[in-house]
Amino acid sequence: MKGVPEIDVHQLAIAVAAGATVIDVREPMEYVAGHVPGAELVPMGKLPAWTAELDRSRPMYVICASGNRSATITDFLVRAGFRAWSVVGGTRAWVAAGHPLATGTAAATDLTVVGLDTPTLGDRSYLIHDGAVAFVVDPQRDIDRILTLLDKHQVRLTHVLESHIHNDYLTGGLALARRTGAAYLVNAEDEVAFERTPIRDGEVIRMGDRMQVTAVATPGHTYTHLSYVLTDSVTGRTTAVFSGGSLLFGATGRPDLLGPEHTDELVRLQHSSARRLAAMLPDDAEVFPTHGFGSFCSATQSEATASTIGREKTANPVLTQDEETYVRQLLDGLGAYPAYYAQMAPGNSAGPSEPDLTPPTTADPVELRRRIEAGEWIVDLRHRTVFAAGHLPGSLNFGLDGSFATYLGWLMDRGTPLTLLAETAAEISQAQRELVRIGIDRPAAAAIGGPQDWVAGTGRRLGSFPTATFAELAQVRHHRPVVTLDVRRADEFSDSHIDGAINIPIHELPRRIGEVPDGEVWVHCAGGYRASVAASFLARAGRRLVAVDDTFDNAVETGLPITDATVGPA
Repeated sequence: MKGVPEIDVHQLAIAVAAGATVIDVREPMEYVAGHVPGAELVPMGKLPAWTAELDRSRPMYVICASGNRSATITDFLVRAGFRAWSVVGGTRAWVAAGHPLATGTAAATDLTVVGLDTPTLGDRSYLIHDGAVAFVVDPQRDIDRILTLLDKHQVRLTHVLESHIHNDYLTGGLALARRTGAAYLVNAEDEVAFERTPIRDGEVIRMGDRMQVTAVATPGHTYTHLSYVLTDSVTGRTTAVFSGGSLLFGATGRPDLLGPEHTDELVRLQHSSARRLAAMLPDDAEVFPTHGFGSFCSATQSEATASTIGREKTANPVLTQDEETYVRQLLDGLGAYPAYYAQMAPGNSAGPSEPDLTPPTTADPVELRRRIEAGEWIVDLRHRTVFAAGHLPGSLNFGLDGSFATYLGWLMDRGTPLTLLAETAAEISQAQRELVRIGIDRPAAAAIGGPQDWVAGTGRRLGSFPTATFAELAQVRHHRPVVTLDVRRADEFSDSHIDGAINIPIHELPRRIGEVPDGEVWVHCAGGYRASVAASFLARAGRRLVAVDDTFDNAVETGLPITDATVGPA
């Protein structure tokens, strides 16, 4: 990381011999396998809450396996006023230089929290363990990832906890509990079609010798939402809260997913719930939310990757604003959310099964053509630039490099037969994994290779369309009339847009494509991904088009006339 203070392992060896403070930010199992003699284990996810316990008067040297995690933590510490240096090359460089490693167990006070991200949905699940037993909070449906973590950390799963009946994905909780024999804890007030271990506000669950979890009612995202407070029963220290869709990093879960008739009540409950957590927990308790990493379940988005109750007290509007201000600003900022959310809560209440991730059947070019002509969805998973250069005519582009499942699930009618196109079998497998998380279980077929393979022997030519930048759009508007189509959400368009642009949000385009004015269409979004999705629909409809593959921030610099809600027309 540029600008972070660094030392090499030879300098570290001298410092260690002099009794320096060395902080190892790896996970406990990595630490146990081998660490710099005398290094103190403070896993990366725990460190923000431990800064009050660190000695500011002494220099400290931060180490991980290769230098990446240590650079991030060193940057954090330096910004917090510590004298800290990252060890270049980490323990690998230490060993390569001939220095010894110590082995042994981590400190008795360490409880390990392992975050498991699902970036395309903007959610995070958690595995928490004491070195022997573990529990999981809000697992995604593809439970093999959790099973792999259990094996890696060599711990036994005893409990699976749900913070709420999720609206943005299908849970893996029931399937994981059945596979492992763990207890499945779901709010007793939730109406579900399966056997669960009911849990209520205030109940305390003890797991192993050290972990104590207290359920706390935190309605707001849903009426029956629970947060889970973790206490180390050995030290008596309350270390964390798993806050689901309640208290997020700098935000809260959105309150409008149960329908407009409930929104006002839920948003006020959300304000009260967040303040309940803040009042009952110590400032150094870490906050581990499920939503807020790009999920539409978050009312707003934050760039934070870790936080504590103390930090949220100073930075989160729900804890800094009075109720009426919070309610007004949050509701004013809510935008559209994916249509498939309507199917998630009923699916979770019914109890999702373990998904089938075996490969789909292979479709040849003739079958691909037949499926397109039948009105089925043929989805090309390649990057938008290669799709634009050449693709199977009639196919649609939802690249794996973006929010693939979110937008595909949003735009495609449930039950539509789906065929996937990709360069490799691994990409097909990745797409299947993302799709089962939102209840799209089995693709009708798949084809691997490239566009030439997908038209071979059919006599069909490849489709293509040009791409451009906002600078090129600015130039062409001086020479000839073109249709500028903005497929961002309505709230994005209201904030700022190109004068004269037509706004049809991407999630509305399939049913409104006939509203796109005649002529040459230049389609754009905020960064290029949604524009390519839209371009593929326009190409399938036979329109003449150019896809703007550029960031909207560049539109202002090109001289395009911009209407900004805060300042008016440029």
